[in-house]
Amino acid sequence: MSDINWPALQSAAQQAAAQAYAPYSQFPVGVAVLAESGNIYTGCNVENASYGGTVCAERNAIAAAVVAGERKFRALLVYTPQPALTPPCGICRQVIAEFFSPDAPVASCNHLQQQQLWTLGELLPAAFTPTYLANSSKVGA
Repeated sequence: MSDINWPALQSAAQQAAAQAYAPYSQFPVGVAVLAESGNIYTGCNVENASYGGTVCAERNAIAAAVVAGERKFRALLVYTPQPALTPPCGICRQVIAEFFSPDAPVASCNHLQQQQLWTLGELLPAAFTPTYLANSSKVGA
């Protein structure tokens, strides 16, 4: 984790948060993901009047990277200009688990320069992924 340029990720996520479309929650979020290639991809939350149509920043960043051909990632940082540090929501944790290893660092930071760091495994233990399913014991075996 020491070789991750956290200030660069925070800057990219902060710029992404400035582009968020959050007219309903007033809760802009920006995310930066660091791919194995070294490239940084960003996303912001895009809300919709039909709340189920809202897409979180984490999923937008990962989708942008996937469109660019990325499939493996090293780190993710969530930024919001709110006092609360905000980890990824449940559905985003599941999407993150599809592309990140359980020991990948996931950080949350805010405009007050507060930061918290977890591993994906801490945020989503026993994640439902093809790797987990292939390595889990069979029920009734």
